[in-house]
Amino acid sequence: MAKKFDAAGVELEEKLVVLNRVSKTVKGGRIARFAALMVVGDRDGHVGFGLGKASEVPDAIRKGIEDAKKNMIKVSLNGNTIPHEVMGVYGAGKVLLKPAAEGTGIIAGGTVRAILELAGVKNIRAKCLRSSNPINVVKATFEGLKELRTLEEVAALRGISAENVK
Repeated sequence: MAKKFDAAGVELEEKLVVLNRVSKTVKGGRIARFAALMVVGDRDGHVGFGLGKASEVPDAIRKGIEDAKKNMIKVSLNGNTIPHEVMGVYGAGKVLLKPAAEGTGIIAGGTVRAILELAGVKNIRAKCLRSSNPINVVKATFEGLKELRTLEEVAALRGISAENVK
């Protein structure tokens, strides 16, 4: 199971996944605002995402980064890939993550690719199966990454040695 991670004192990279311009119609006209979906990570198994909303783009990005640092998780990795196949589901978003052999690279769409790059995964195959809404895809990817477990973690949960895990 992925654990929460404290981002204090760690050098993090930031990536803008999507920037939405939204407007609200009020009595006096339309009010335009911006929503920025940001992903932060250290390329070493720690990654987080956040949504920032503000009337100016830089403020929305800054808020998204702050939110992402609060929502960081530690991802279980097996070398440069993930330990096993997993399906992440959130709302209508469904993401399939499969481990890949060395040299495969990251085979994924732009939204999932941003998360996997900043998490430190180098070889993986991923596919969005239902919704292509970036927010739901990001949340579904994180649900999948939270479910990842290494062989040692499974052995510890069962109270046996790693060689005896089937």
